[in-house]
Amino acid sequence: MLDDADRRLLRYLQDDPSLGNTELAERAGMTAAAVARRRKRLEDRDILQGAEARINWAALGFTVEVSLRFTLDKTQPRAFDDFLEAARMVPEVLEIQTFLGRVDVRLSVIARDMAHYQQLYRTRILTLPHIADIEALMHVARIKSEERLPL
Repeated sequence: MLDDADRRLLRYLQDDPSLGNTELAERAGMTAAAVARRRKRLEDRDILQGAEARINWAALGFTVEVSLRFTLDKTQPRAFDDFLEAARMVPEVLEIQTFLGRVDVRLSVIARDMAHYQQLYRTRILTLPHIADIEALMHVARIKSEERLPL
């Protein structure tokens, strides 16, 4: 699927997604034209999905992070669809994951402080549709957060 040159390019892009083709070519020992062709092919195959900015939410004053695990009332035919649609509308929800098993959905939520979280929980989270059970896990520390692949 990928050759050594593709993996080398992806390793460099994982380190710095803002690299241009010329600088990437210098680091990878290739020509800029070859890098451009390979990069385009990786994008066309949906292996490389562009660069994104990571925002340090704590630096912007969001100091509370909570993982909320939901079990939904699956007797309702639209439980998942309704819940996910409503959860997407909450700006403080950073991530939504669905699961098979006891937990159906997990939301990662940020807040400025505990008072903000309490207000958010009461007015936005508890009003989400079809909740059968909810468990809140307060984030204490991020030990490892990496999306790097071992290429």
